[in-house]
Amino acid sequence: MLRPLSVAPMMDRTDRHFRFLMRRFTKRTLLYTEMVTTGAVLHGDREKLLGFSEEERPLSLQLGGDDPRALADCARLAEELGHDEVNLNVGCPSDRVQSGRFGACLMARPEAVSRAVEAMREACSLPVTVKHRIGIDERDSYEDLLAFVDVVARAGCDRFTVHARKAVLGGLSPKENREAPPLRYEDVHRLKRERPELAVEINGGFRSLEAAHAQLEQVDAVMIGRMAYDEPEAFREADRLFFGEAGPGLSAHDAVREMLPYLEWWLGRGGRLHDVSKHLLGLFAGRPGARAWRRTISEESGRPGAGPELIERALRCVRPEAS
Repeated sequence: MLRPLSVAPMMDRTDRHFRFLMRRFTKRTLLYTEMVTTGAVLHGDREKLLGFSEEERPLSLQLGGDDPRALADCARLAEELGHDEVNLNVGCPSDRVQSGRFGACLMARPEAVSRAVEAMREACSLPVTVKHRIGIDERDSYEDLLAFVDVVARAGCDRFTVHARKAVLGGLSPKENREAPPLRYEDVHRLKRERPELAVEINGGFRSLEAAHAQLEQVDAVMIGRMAYDEPEAFREADRLFFGEAGPGLSAHDAVREMLPYLEWWLGRGGRLHDVSKHLLGLFAGRPGARAWRRTISEESGRPGAGPELIERALRCVRPEAS
C-alpha cells in the first residue's frame, strides 16, 4: 500500500534507535533504514546493520549498489527479515558512493537502474522503489528526468521518490547538495501530471507537516528528512493529518519515558547509552531547560555505568508541557 508520508533515510541518523523513538509519535509513517551497501549486507554483521524490532514497521530497507545480482540477493534477504519494502539509492552524491558507481551517478545510467529494479522485483514480492534526484550536473532538464523515469518505469518500479534538487557530483559536499541546488518542485509536479499512472513521491525542504500535506494535491506522497530528525515531536499529528487515524499522541516527555525500558533492553544487550541518547538531544529545542537537558546527556552519557537514570535526571531539567 502506498503510504502518503515517509521519513527519509539519513546516514548516521535513521538507525533502529531513532526509528523506535519516531514510533512514539507516529505508527503509520513509512520509516527507512540508513543506506546500506550490498557488500555490507551480504558480507557484514547483518544483525548490527539490519536488526530492527517489529514495532519499527512499516520499514523500508535502502540499498546502495549497482550489481543486479547482489541487489537481488539483498532484496530477497530483506523480505526474509521482514522489511516491508526495498529501496534503491540513486540520489546520494558523496565521493565515496560515486567511487562505488552507485548513488546519484546512476542517473546517468538509467538502463543499469532498470536492470537492478527488474532483478530485485524478480527476487522478492516486496515493493521495489527508487529514490533519486531531478537530475545530475548538466543532465538536469525536465526532459532528462522524464527520460530516466520512463526507462526505470518499464522495469516495474513501484514508486519514484524524487528529491526535487539536482545533484552536483563535483565541487559540492553532500551537505551542500542538500541545500545549494535550488528546489524545483514544479518538475516533480509535472512528472506526476504527465505520468499519472506512476506513484510519485516528493522530497526536499519541507519544514512542517502542513507544508508537506499540501503537496498531496499534486503528488501521491511526501518524504520529510531533516525536519523529522530535528523535530520528531511534530509527527504526533502525522497519523491524523495523513492517515485519518489517531496517533500515539505522546508529548516529548512521555516519549522519553517510554524510551526508558528500551534503553534497559539495549544496555542489557551490551549496547551503549550514547547509541540511543544522541537521538534525544534535540527533543526539547527552544523550551525552558533544553540546554540543561542537552548538557546533562552530552557530558555524562559516555561515562561507565551510565543508564536510564541519567535520562530521568536530565528530564527533570525540562518543564513539562501544559496539558
